[in-house]
Parts: sequence; C-alpha cells; structure tokens
Amino acid sequence: MEEKTPMLKISASPHIRSNDSTTRIMGDVLIALLPASVMGIYNFGFRACLMILICVVSCMVFEWMSELIMKRPVTVRDLSAAVTGMLIALNLPVSLPFWMAIVGCLFAIVVVKQLFGGIGQNFMNPALAARCFLVMSFVGPMTRFTYDAVTTATPLATLREGGIHSVSLWKMFFGTEAGTIGETSAAALLIGAIYLLMGRVIRLTIPFFYLASFSVFIAIYCLTKDMSMADTARFTALHLSGGGLMLGAFFMATDYTTSPITEKGKMLYGVLLGLLTFCFRIYGNSTEGVSYAIIICNLLVPIIEMITKPKSFGEGYDKKSLSENRGWLEPVRLDENGDPIPEEKKDKKDKPLRIVVSICMIAILSGALLGTIYAITKKPIADTAEKKKQEAYKTVMSGADEYKETEELETENKELEKQGFSGVTLNTKVDAMKDGSRIGRIWVITTHEGYGGDIRMAVGVQDGKVTGVQMLSISETTGLGMEARDNPSFTEQYQNKQVESFTVVKTDPASENEIRAITGATITSKAVTNSVNAVLAAEKMSEQGKEGGADNE
Repeated sequence: MEEKTPMLKISASPHIRSNDSTTRIMGDVLIALLPASVMGIYNFGFRACLMILICVVSCMVFEWMSELIMKRPVTVRDLSAAVTGMLIALNLPVSLPFWMAIVGCLFAIVVVKQLFGGIGQNFMNPALAARCFLVMSFVGPMTRFTYDAVTTATPLATLREGGIHSVSLWKMFFGTEAGTIGETSAAALLIGAIYLLMGRVIRLTIPFFYLASFSVFIAIYCLTKDMSMADTARFTALHLSGGGLMLGAFFMATDYTTSPITEKGKMLYGVLLGLLTFCFRIYGNSTEGVSYAIIICNLLVPIIEMITKPKSFGEGYDKKSLSENRGWLEPVRLDENGDPIPEEKKDKKDKPLRIVVSICMIAILSGALLGTIYAITKKPIADTAEKKKQEAYKTVMSGADEYKETEELETENKELEKQGFSGVTLNTKVDAMKDGSRIGRIWVITTHEGYGGDIRMAVGVQDGKVTGVQMLSISETTGLGMEARDNPSFTEQYQNKQVESFTVVKTDPASENEIRAITGATITSKAVTNSVNAVLAAEKMSEQGKEGGADNE
C-alpha cells in the first residue's frame, strides 16, 4: 500500500495559527457594546434606538456600495462596518438630525476607511473621525444635549462651571445624565470592557496606561489647586466616569489597525492619550477631549512603533570590527594594494524622513484644500454675517431706519481700560437714525472673559437706558452659558433701566441694577454684564464729549 505524503503549506512567518476571525472579533465587540446601547435607549428613548439602527445600516450600505464601485471584495459580512456604525451612533447626541448622522457614516466608511484600502488600512479610527468631522461641520447640533426632553449641559460641563459638588458621581457612573447616547454610563461600558478582556479580544495594556496616566495628571492638577485628598479623589472619579473616557479607552483606543503592536508602544500610546485628554479637558475650551486625543495619537502610531520597535536577533553585529580583532572569525577581503575592501551597503530607505515628508505633504494638501474652500465661501459667509448684524441692530433699536457705523474707537477703548474695563473691546459704534436724526446708539462689543471664549454682542442705548442686548457670536456651554443667547429672559433684565451699572447676583434681584445670573453659568453672566456696563460707560463718555464740544463752540 502506497504511503501518502502529508500536504505541506508554504507561508511567510509567523507560523502561528488562530481560530479567531474578523467576523468573530467584530461580533464580540458588538456584544460588548450592547450594555451601553441598552442604557442609551433607556435614557433617551426610542429615538436613540432608531439612531443606532440608522447608523449601523448606513455604514454597511456605504461599505457595500464603495467596494462595488472600487471593484474590491465585498466585506460587509465581517461586521466591521456594523461596529463602526454602532460606535458612531453611541458618540452622537440623541437630538442630532438623522441626515447629519448619515453624512458622518459616509465620511467614516468612504473617506477614512475605503479610500485608504479598507479594513486594516485606515490611518485613524473611522468612528472618531466621523465624530470630529460632525463637530467641526455642525457644532450647534453636535453640542446640544437633551435629557428628559430638556436641553441641558453634560455633567463635565456642569462640573467645570459649578465645582466638584455640582454633579452626582452616582448618576455619572450609572449614566442617568445628559450626554451622547453611549458615553453616559461608565458602568455599562465597563461590563462590555470586561467581556472583551475575558474573551481576549483586547488587552489591558492601552486602557490601563490611558486611565492611569490620566488619573495621575488630574491628581497633580488637583494638588496645584490645593484640593483636599477627598476632593481630589472625587474630582478624579468624576472625570473618569464622564465624557466618554471609558468608551474611548476600551473600545476605540484599542482598535487593532490604529494602535501600536509593540508592548512598549502600547504603553507610550496610553500615556500620550492620558496626557492629551487631560490637556484638552482642563485647559481647552471643550470639556470633552477623548476623541481628539485618540485621533492625534492614531497619527503618531507609525512614529511610536518606529521608536519602540525591538531589535532583531543579531542586529548591531559589526562584521568588520570582529574581523579586525578576531581574524579567525571572518577574514578581511583585501584589494590588490592590500587595503580592506568595504562591504556593499544595503539600500535602506530613510523611514523617519519618509514619514515626516508624507505628513508634511498631507498638511500642505489639506491647507491648500482648506484655503480653496475658504476662498469660495468667504463672500457668502461675509454676507451672512452682515445680514445677521443688521438684524441684530433692528432687534436692539427697532425704531431706526438707518444705521451709521464708526469703527475708529481707539480713544474710547483706552478710556475704558483706565476705568477698569480691561477685558472688553469696543468694535463698532453705530448711530441709529430716523428721518435724519439720531434716536439712539448701538455699540458692538467683545468680551474676552467668557467661559468658552470671546463673546461678541450688540447693545442698544437710548437716553441712558439699555434698549436691548443681542448676541452676535458666542460659544459657551450648551444648556448653561448658551442661555445668554437662547433664553431672552436673561437679556431682558437689562432693558429700560436707568442705572449707572449692573451687578450680578445669584438670587432674585432686589433692585433695578441687579441681574440674576444664569444657573451654573456665573462666569458667562458676569462677562455679559461687564460688557453692558462698559457700553453704558462709553455712552456716557460719548455724550459728555458731545456736550463739551458744544460748550467750546
């Protein structure tokens, strides 16, 4: 009987085989995301369920269509697109219009994933890229959060403005607070994380160094603020429980494609994530920094791996030096004159230089594209801003039929600074005219003391009384500082009052010059009030200057 020769397989190393497949791994991730999804649906209702379904289906459809168009093998069944869709949905506020969510899915699948070669080739996490794209494109809807049908601030925003005792750690941990669909419940996310760790889908290295380094940086910050140990522990726990940190640490920072493969690289990657998240949250305008931290570190992964790449066995072996010292190991080749013949050098590409050049080229092309878009949209944006400004003038001084602007206000700004108004800048003085006569004046002023940045507003003054306050540009926290724009009852407090200046109080006003602060947004309230006081002072200077000029005549 003829003995059969066993079949041999020819393949490149490593020769270790695993029963794991992309479909099984992605299926495990979907299962791990179920607790957070269920909690999101419980918190935000049926619309959250619909948002998750729309995002998952959209991503799978876009992947199928793009692969057909690019003539690639269809990989929809590997469930990677479904995972991307679910992660996108969990990173969105429930009130976001569905069409915006679909645009985000299109960007994630087609631009970030398929244009770079499909699964395993994307240079950053597609779901987070979609989130950042949507935040930059639709900042209002992406930062508007609702809970129990009420628009409110996220716990981290409230924590930043109101202090460590302004929010409930219990509610933040279990997720009965405002936020995106899947980031609110740290408990639900930890359940999913444990499932992934037990199934060996992910390793603990990146999440551990991410969360540990972030906690250390937060603790150091608390020490610089002279917080007690109890307050430091509470402040750290609140930050760990909110802002999608658990979602990012366990489900997105650990993405196989966009995270380092070396052990030291994973450690360095986690520490960088912790540092960037800390900087964005504490020193940035936004209270949430996980998305941008992960995307930036995704771009640094090639450099991290280059730095932490282990040496190959025998690397650094200097044949020439050994030959000279131990001739019996390897003879030195000599030419006809008796001189050593140098070995041929291998053509090695300068990888670090190539990476730097590639990044620079991407930056240049991106800058050129942004410049082109800016040039195209510059005029429409300017026209919209002018229209908005004219509407604001009519709102604060409705009786006028003409508005004459003056922008040379250097003298007024210097005088205001002498009077102690150092945090404001007068931009424009507008004479409100009716039938050729001035009936009042509108001042456009910018305060640099807003919580989220500069606040630009128009303030109308007539006969020493404020006729109206209208926000032209404001980027405060949704549900808190943005109430200065969205809630007319706040700005109406300034109207038709004959006072020298206003002051901010946290209780019901006891006199005409008292303005009740927006709950949880005292900084914003004081910034707006200081601007109105500066306008009243400027108006008084202007009237006194006019009277002085008449007397001189």
